[in-house]
Amino acid sequence: MAGSTLGNIFKLTTWGESHGNGVGVVVDGCPAGLPLTAADIQIFLDRRKPGQSRYTTPRKEEDTVEILSGIFEGHTTGTPISLLVRNTSQRSHDYSEIASYYRPGHADLTFDQKYGFRDYRGGGRSSGRETIGRVAAGAIAAKILETLGITICTYTKAIGPVTIETFNPTEISNNPLYMPDASAAEKALSYLDQCLKDHNSSGGIIECIVKNLPAGLGDPVFDKLDANLAKAIMSIGAVKSFEIGDGLAVATATALTNNDPYHCKNNIIQKTTNHSGGILGGISDGSDLILRAAFKPTPSIAATQQTVTKSGSTIDINIKGRHDPIIVPRAVVVVESMTALTLVDALLTNMTAKMDHLTKIYQP
Repeated sequence: MAGSTLGNIFKLTTWGESHGNGVGVVVDGCPAGLPLTAADIQIFLDRRKPGQSRYTTPRKEEDTVEILSGIFEGHTTGTPISLLVRNTSQRSHDYSEIASYYRPGHADLTFDQKYGFRDYRGGGRSSGRETIGRVAAGAIAAKILETLGITICTYTKAIGPVTIETFNPTEISNNPLYMPDASAAEKALSYLDQCLKDHNSSGGIIECIVKNLPAGLGDPVFDKLDANLAKAIMSIGAVKSFEIGDGLAVATATALTNNDPYHCKNNIIQKTTNHSGGILGGISDGSDLILRAAFKPTPSIAATQQTVTKSGSTIDINIKGRHDPIIVPRAVVVVESMTALTLVDALLTNMTAKMDHLTKIYQP
């Protein structure tokens, strides 16, 4: 199966299945000398692990990371970093029934159509549990960005019909939905309670803001920074839409309302507004990078749905098992990780953009 590796210089390859022995990632291209411990990675994994509230799957997994290679005496060695998280709470019998039919909204049918075979236990590689490897690798990328003074703030912007109206960054960690608006979080929780009563689920929007990102990241044509970010974010299983800056709103804008005027402050050229979201011509412009991802509702719900068996017979099903009534809160750190991974790869790639960069490193 191809398609499990991302990146040009800073590369990650995820592996494992939802109900196998474990999941993990191999990170290659990380510079030597980065201070890194299991605790640095665990902080990120704890943000996505299940069982944190009644709005996430009750599957109990500690998601404890094991470092197998690439780190010695608390620092990266420049060799591949291999990370493992063992599965300890598989209940594969919950999924034995679905081997004979295709769940609506899942990858069951497309896997069969492509490979003629699928791991039906929790979705195998298409399970959200695959994102553990992404988040573990993202923790390393985030540590690199932190060293360079680049910060990322990621949060839930909307759940169902409820959208934040204020932004208080200290509120993000104060509610189980990671919303920066306490009032909106309260309304969203009530909405999710109704979804649970209806045996239904909800979608939502995650927003990410990157500050202190230098200008010049990304290359014209096929390696635009926004194109690479789109690929990284859209590769997250439940993401159905991606935006940079004003996003879809540009379709109803005019040049006068969408263009970002320039001004000069302290001999530095800056934008007066940021409708472009920090990227112009596929290259970062030094202003805040702003992106959003829209997540679909969790397809596994207890309400009755119609589907077909492998033989083509129409049946009604009620999906059993342990599932998130909403994916968004646990996906906040996944979006942050995929953003960090893409930016670190862009930073390393950009070192070859002009001679000034090379002379800073190699000129005696």
